Amino acid sequence: MTPPLPRLLAAVALGGAVGAVLRHAVGEAVPDGSGFPWTTFAINVSGAFALALLPALAAVRRSRTLAVALGPGVLGGWTTLSATSEQGRSLLDQGRPALAAAYLLGTLLTALAAVTVASHWSRPEEQAAFAAEEGDR
Repeated sequence: MTPPLPRLLAAVALGGAVGAVLRHAVGEAVPDGSGFPWTTFAINVSGAFALALLPALAAVRRSRTLAVALGPGVLGGWTTLSATSEQGRSLLDQGRPALAAAYLLGTLLTALAAVTVASHWSRPEEQAAFAAEEGDR
């Protein structure tokens, strides 16, 4: 595997910063509260949906730089497995194992459903082209 071009690294870094800032801003505007972590849930499900939708966009398929800026960059910064894990652990520490399980399994299953729906908007050859450009990493 050849090392990525500096412009691709810059695109991922800039995109990741944008996604992380957006995620933080949404988290501040709509905090999760003490129950079900709805904000993080919505961020992760919307990110999974958007990532699966990227191959349907011709501009993304034509530009490796745009693919990596939006895929692992913006959407990688937008979604957050670490917050999901921490919130699940916190719910367990609070003595709420059923809610923790519902949250963790619900996030996984809803994100998979979102990916399935979004994947229907792009053809398999578009998805393969996107993967070849490494926009799905």
